[in-house]
Amino acid sequence: MQDPVIPYNILVKNFKKDSSGFKTLKIAVMADFASQHYAKALQSALILHRLSGYIWEADYNSIEATIINQDSELYQQHFDYIIIIPSVHKLNKRFSHSAQKSKFADDTINQISDLISLLLSRSSARIILTNFQELNDGIFGNYSNKTDQSFLYHIRRINVELMTLAIKQPNLFIADAQNLFSNFGMTQAFDAKLFIHGDIIYSLDFLAALAQNTSGIIASIQGDIKKCIVLDLDNTLWGGVIGDDGIENIQIGDLGIGKAFSMLQNWLYDLKNRGIILAVCSKNTESVAKEVFEKHPGMTLRLNDISVFVANWETKVDNILFIQSVLNIGFDSMVFLDDNPFEREIVKKHIPGIEVPDLPEDPSEYVWYLRSLNLFETASFSGEDLMRTKQYQEEATRLEFQKLFTNERDFLASLDMKAVIKPVDNFNCPRIAQLTQRSNQFNLRTIRYTDEDIKRIMHDPDYKSLTVTLEDKYGDYGLISAVILRLLSSSELFIDTWIMSCRVLKRGVELCLLNEMVTLGLESGYKFLVGEYIPTPKNGMVKNHYEQLGFRPDSDGRYYLELTNFNYKDTVIHKSGKYVNS
Repeated sequence: MQDPVIPYNILVKNFKKDSSGFKTLKIAVMADFASQHYAKALQSALILHRLSGYIWEADYNSIEATIINQDSELYQQHFDYIIIIPSVHKLNKRFSHSAQKSKFADDTINQISDLISLLLSRSSARIILTNFQELNDGIFGNYSNKTDQSFLYHIRRINVELMTLAIKQPNLFIADAQNLFSNFGMTQAFDAKLFIHGDIIYSLDFLAALAQNTSGIIASIQGDIKKCIVLDLDNTLWGGVIGDDGIENIQIGDLGIGKAFSMLQNWLYDLKNRGIILAVCSKNTESVAKEVFEKHPGMTLRLNDISVFVANWETKVDNILFIQSVLNIGFDSMVFLDDNPFEREIVKKHIPGIEVPDLPEDPSEYVWYLRSLNLFETASFSGEDLMRTKQYQEEATRLEFQKLFTNERDFLASLDMKAVIKPVDNFNCPRIAQLTQRSNQFNLRTIRYTDEDIKRIMHDPDYKSLTVTLEDKYGDYGLISAVILRLLSSSELFIDTWIMSCRVLKRGVELCLLNEMVTLGLESGYKFLVGEYIPTPKNGMVKNHYEQLGFRPDSDGRYYLELTNFNYKDTVIHKSGKYVNS
């Protein structure tokens, strides 16, 4: 079973490999304790996500002064991320000397809120703020939970208010140091000797865990997220072998070891409702495997919770390859759960990039272990996520229907696709931000935006935007593509962002959008559309995108399309919305 957290010494020694091919991010670290060990661990932790970090550390114990001073180096450089790590021990010292302890939480959160607002007004960086560990100073014992004079009472109030603050501030993210602290325990997370002699608040291993946690937040904003869990069935989703034991004898429910499998299913069900795709990959007879989902009273998961169901006697590798082809997502976005170590090793060997946790031998530990891995870090959540399972089930139906056609255009015409094309608005702003964070394959420049960034763009006269929602006779795809255009000169519109969900590849959406961009450009008096392709390890599929659409490559590395001579592309998509080519 793999350790969910890499210890400090292993992290900083084993992850110093060349990161020259990775995307480099500029990160500022501010702490009210000596932060050099955290910064070193963060640099190594980023490499785990194929990211390189240029890390600047603020002066020791100068969080407030650095933020307030508009001439500080914090504002002289353009940072992608600013990480702020306040110490609960320093906060405890302030609390001890507070004259009005009952107002301490309110005063503290007001101070933090003012500092964050000031920082956001001066910097476009994403801010990651750690919350506070629930330190019981022993002054009141358990009575700490019954009086507003206790430090513990105020810590808990502050942490709740930090969550509220992050909800209000789209560019603010909370790193849950309290949860890490709870998992570690005081004796493992705190090193008294390091604190006394080096003013290093935490143990080195806890700093490594905190670095891995915060790097996970950064990676999720950069698009490194898990989208799908592929599930084995026998002894993974239930106890026993359905083909041998029969539906009445498998273990699931509230009794004995069956409780462990029910807990796993409940956890998976909650992930599905958050937008994680569930797929089944089992060596079984399909009808026998499906019967459990249809008839067993102890099952939490049902067939309508599964986006792709594959049960046969082919290899797990071949079946996962098929599942990936249906979902059209990267293998590094997939997690494979299987109780059998042999099957896990085969999949690891033949499908590079897929995440394969080494499940414990005892199913009782499945959920606790999987929770500790924090595999499903995310930087966004929208209403579209709730529809994801249904949308992939509809896509599987389309693929079956497509087999009836030998001509692709006839198939597309039969879908009766309808698109609504309009600018970004307050309603779809969160989904556009989410698309920029999650789209990796059809993403020409891979620029990540938060809600706050999109809102700013929405009101900036130098920007124009197009969004596409699509539906056909099988269902609603939702909002699946967006373009952000920036005024480059009096005659040129620059395609800052062009993103599209892989669920709608080869539907003609890109042609439809190009037609709208040309119309928008001509109506606004521009002569050229200017595109740029910035390669990443994941977006090779759009390497020749602009040339295939008729753009002319130039010596500056960009692509140019002359609008006045443009021949509109032929599509079978019916369009409506604000920017429509008549």
